[in-house]
Amino acid sequence: MGPLQYVRLASWDALRLSSAFPHHRPSRTVRCFSGWGKPLLVARKPRSRGDGRGVTSLQEDPRPQEATQEEESHSDLKSHPVLKTDADGTPAKKFWPQFRKQNAPPSNEEFVNLRNDDFPRKKRRIQQIPLSVERTEGSEILFGFAPCSLALQRSKRNFFQLFLKVSKGDASPAMMDFSQQAQDRGIPTKWVNRKVLNALCKGGVHQGVCLEATPLQPVGWQEGPPLQSESATVSEGSQLLWLVLERILDPMNLGAILRSAHFLGVDRIVMSQKNSCPLTPVVSKASSGAMEVLDVFATDDLHSFLKTKSDQGWEILGTVGAKRPPDDIPIVSCLDFRWTSPTVLMLGNEGSGLSPEIRSLCHRMLTIPPGRELEAGIECLNVSVAAAILLHSICRQKMKAP
Repeated sequence: MGPLQYVRLASWDALRLSSAFPHHRPSRTVRCFSGWGKPLLVARKPRSRGDGRGVTSLQEDPRPQEATQEEESHSDLKSHPVLKTDADGTPAKKFWPQFRKQNAPPSNEEFVNLRNDDFPRKKRRIQQIPLSVERTEGSEILFGFAPCSLALQRSKRNFFQLFLKVSKGDASPAMMDFSQQAQDRGIPTKWVNRKVLNALCKGGVHQGVCLEATPLQPVGWQEGPPLQSESATVSEGSQLLWLVLERILDPMNLGAILRSAHFLGVDRIVMSQKNSCPLTPVVSKASSGAMEVLDVFATDDLHSFLKTKSDQGWEILGTVGAKRPPDDIPIVSCLDFRWTSPTVLMLGNEGSGLSPEIRSLCHRMLTIPPGRELEAGIECLNVSVAAAILLHSICRQKMKAP
């Protein structure tokens, strides 16, 4: 006899056993296998029907009322259908479909809704189609009101075309002013939609204006025109302030430093040529157009530049955080510093600060005193914020001309 026949015979015996001991709660049929040898709680006797088929029924329970109430307390079993049998002991055909229907698992739709509640569907991203805009090779895109307006006014670049956002109604006065400036300079103007402007400035805040122009390059510090006050001698107490930037990499920091330096009246800005952020449109936007106005100079030999200025009588000031560096350079608070001679203020990299080679050339180190005890990792300020504070503490001492 094969295994399949064993299974069939065992299933048939189980069905006959359940019909021999029927209950009005069919789940007990399963549990009665573990109750062999125990007295039955309910006495049973067959009753006859008019059609000649016998149906197993329940007799009145002779137990006390307390036992009956205890049995009826199992409310979780009352929802099952009644198991009925035919005369030959086989279960009624309608029982199993009804049983499956009542004990069926939740539908697939409920599982899908549960999954969607716990894990919301990701929004389908619309594939961006690249927009074809003819551009001049080697050009870059300025964006924003202030950078484009100041660039047109100073004319330090060569311009190719101006892109303005088209509107449903009449163009704003600012847009018409841009169009007029471009027309006066012979710059082609194109009215385009927002998607074209977003693609041109790569998601920057363009404010509806983009300008195609040549890149802006820093000038060598020796090629710049001499300042009028630079001819004054040190003994006369001339107040000159140059800001030197070493390895500033973040374009947002560089733009913020340029804006603060232009606002506070710094005479010249010199940045290291190597390992520094170039003068990109992002820097111009972060500086609110100050990059288009300032003359930014650069040097590929910062060590020689500082040594030259030191020999000319300039004071070289470095910057340091609240934590004292390992070297023995004097440290002075920006609140106690007195500006009495031409000064070069040095600002270093966002993470590592001034390099040891440059720090060794500094006469003194400026620091910003904190207002409380600082935890490790936040004992210094952002380089652009520190630049604004230090420049203000120095430039406020500038003597007014008689």
